[in-house]
Amino acid sequence: MDLQPIIKWAGGKRWLVRKAGDLFPTEYERYIEPFLGGAAVYFHLAPNSALLSDVNSELINVYSSIKEDWKRVAEFLKAHQRLHCSEHYYKVRASAPRSKFSQAARTLYLNRTCWNGLYRVNLKGEFNVPIGTKDNVLADIDSFPHVAELFKNANFRAGDFEESVDAATDGDFVFVDPPYTVKHNYNGFIKYNENLFKWEDQVRLRDSVVRAASRGAKVLVLNANHESIAALYDGFEQIVLSRSNVLSGKSEFRGVYQELAIKCW
Repeated sequence: MDLQPIIKWAGGKRWLVRKAGDLFPTEYERYIEPFLGGAAVYFHLAPNSALLSDVNSELINVYSSIKEDWKRVAEFLKAHQRLHCSEHYYKVRASAPRSKFSQAARTLYLNRTCWNGLYRVNLKGEFNVPIGTKDNVLADIDSFPHVAELFKNANFRAGDFEESVDAATDGDFVFVDPPYTVKHNYNGFIKYNENLFKWEDQVRLRDSVVRAASRGAKVLVLNANHESIAALYDGFEQIVLSRSNVLSGKSEFRGVYQELAIKCW
């Protein structure tokens, strides 16, 4: 079964697996992804062993809850489908469910019915995206048992990227897809993450990638095609990729954007 990601995420890499799947190594023992997001590359590769992490604990809870008991998550989603309307959306958005499964369903429900599938929080950490036009909450619920089976091979971790990258060693493949913050410049992504990922974090990430590569891990980094990023990874093979950005609500921010693939092996 050709499984597809179950969450829409800003900066997702579905385009990458369609257009540049040959970038990934064919031989490795464990797959590590420290900026999991929508997990498009993981779904594509379906590795036998994986360490998957993200700083967003709500996101990780969705995946770990489906792995643990997808049926309970599905039941909560079915209830949201029955009740879905503007009033219900904003009630759920303001709620704080107690169980991990109802929390996972809340995240999925909001992701599938909010404006453009965008995840955004205010300074208090509260999800604040308005309701969108889509109302299909159940979407790919039939694939949940297959997704749960795929997740059996994965260990999930919520936290900073450095911990996961530092776990990489000989035989591991690390796919690194951070927020595209660049030095002294703006780009089509920075407004979604400028308060979350700073240039200092880019430098810290590079250092952790270099350490992982020195231990024998294969590391593929996707980042903004900007001179500051290219200089940061000077000495490694760099490949320029192009893709379409359809996330932005303003037409002047849509179009073709270039990204930089950095192979560290």
